[in-house]
Amino acid sequence: MKALYDQYSYTASKHVTKLYSTSFYNGVLFLDKKIRKDIHAIYGFVRLADEIVDSFHGYDKAELLAKFKEETYVAIAQGISLNPVLHAFQSTVNKYQIDHELIDQFLHSMEMDLNPLDYDQSKYEEYILGSAEVVGLMCLKIFVYGDQQKYEMLKPAAMKLGSAFQKINFLRDLKADVEGLGRVYFPNVGDEGITPENKKEIEKEIQKEFDEAFQGIIRLPKSSRFGVYVSYVYYTQLLRKIKRKSTAELMSSRIRVSNKRKMWLFAQSYVRNTMNLL
Repeated sequence: MKALYDQYSYTASKHVTKLYSTSFYNGVLFLDKKIRKDIHAIYGFVRLADEIVDSFHGYDKAELLAKFKEETYVAIAQGISLNPVLHAFQSTVNKYQIDHELIDQFLHSMEMDLNPLDYDQSKYEEYILGSAEVVGLMCLKIFVYGDQQKYEMLKPAAMKLGSAFQKINFLRDLKADVEGLGRVYFPNVGDEGITPENKKEIEKEIQKEFDEAFQGIIRLPKSSRFGVYVSYVYYTQLLRKIKRKSTAELMSSRIRVSNKRKMWLFAQSYVRNTMNLL
C-alpha cells in the first residue's frame, strides 16, 4: 500500500530532524499536528543537501549535489521517489504548491558552498536568501495552509526571521566553518578575521531583523504561532549569549543554550502565548 510508504517517508524525515537538530525538532512539537510532518519534510530535504556540501568529504560533492537536484525535480514531477526523504518533500511541495523558484534558490546556495568564496555584500545576501530566507518561505506556505494572500502578507517577516537565524548560525559555527570548511560568510572581513567592530554590526543587523520578524510571528495562525515563537525565543537567547562573547571566544567554542535553560524558555513562552501576551 502506497499509504504505508507515504507514512514511512514522513517518518524518515522526522527521524532526520530529531537526529540532526533537537532544538528544531522540539520547536516542531509545538506546531499543530496537521502540519508537523510537512515541516519535517522541508527540514529533511534541506538537511540532506546541506550534508552533501558540508560532510561528504572524499566524494565528488558537485556530482552528488547535481544528482540530488535532478532527483528532486523528477520526484516533484512524478509525485514519487524511492528516496524516502525526497518522497516526503515532493508530497509536501505538491500539496501546498510551493514555488519551485524557492527550491532553485536554495539549491543554488548549496552550490555556492561547493568551493570557497570571498563573500562581498552581494554574495552574502545571495547566499542568505537561498540558504535561509527561502526555507522560511517554504515553511510559511505550510503555516498558512497554502493561503496565498496570507503568505504574501507575512512573507517579508518570514524572510527576516530566516535571515536572523542564519546569521546567528554563522556566528555560533564560526570555528567549524573557518577551521573545518574554510568558509567565512560575512563580507568585509580581512585576514585578521571578524573584528569586534564587525561583530557589533552583525549583531545590530540580527536584532533589527528579529524586531521586524516578531511583527509577523504574532500574525501567524494559532496552529503555528507558538512553535515559531518558541524558535524565535531560543535564537534570541543565543544572540544574547553571543553578544557577551568576544570574537576570540567564538573561535574557540560553539555557543550553546543548556537543556535546563531551554526548558525554562519553553515554559516561559507557553505562558506568554496562553495568556495572549505576545
